[in-house]
Amino acid sequence: MPNPNWVRRAGIAGGVIGTLALTGMSAPANADTATTNDPATTGSIPVVPLSTATTAAQAVDALDQTALDLQVQAEKDDAYQAALKQAEKAKRTADRKAAAAKAAAKARDTAAASRSSARTTLTSTSSSATGSIAAVIGFLQAQVGKSYVYGASGPSSYDCSGLTKAAFAAIGVDLPRTAAEQSTVGTAVSVSNVQVGDLLFWGGRGSAYHVAVYVGNGEYLDAANPSKGVVIQKMAYYMPTSAVRVA
Repeated sequence: MPNPNWVRRAGIAGGVIGTLALTGMSAPANADTATTNDPATTGSIPVVPLSTATTAAQAVDALDQTALDLQVQAEKDDAYQAALKQAEKAKRTADRKAAAAKAAAKARDTAAASRSSARTTLTSTSSSATGSIAAVIGFLQAQVGKSYVYGASGPSSYDCSGLTKAAFAAIGVDLPRTAAEQSTVGTAVSVSNVQVGDLLFWGGRGSAYHVAVYVGNGEYLDAANPSKGVVIQKMAYYMPTSAVRVA
């Protein structure tokens, strides 16, 4: 869009040119001179005074220069406005990128805090579980040497499932009463991957007829039978057929 100041100045310049043109071509001061110089009577062309023509030419040159200067200024103004808009656009882009980077950093911090919290919770849970299993093993070891009595649940005598039920009750885990029922609870695990505290069974899941607790080093603790009572035995002597993890 043309600069308003340039347009206004160009109008003024046009007025000046018109005025000079009228001045240069004005009629002589007296009639006689007009008659003498009249092309109709003399056959000659009126002559504009040299000084007047020179002044008009200089004015035109000056106005041309002014018009050129105004045009250059207008172009500079347009370039400045374009540069200003470009700078504003670049700033908005930079602001958006900065905001996105800040949001991404916050998300990473939140995720890291969540992972840290999860690790802390997992560690606490693992520590709690380890402590619980230790309590189960401690209870069982304290019963070694006591007698086996079918249907007994302690404290002086036990059968196999009565012993395991009493041991886990010590840490707040309520197991069913019989070996068959106990074989259906918890999470089934492979006998080759048992951990300390896992229940070992002989017989199918839901139809097991004997239960013991794995105590590590390839050994289990159980209320074996009336002749042995509560003892620790090697798995290799009497391999269980299944296992579950309840704590």
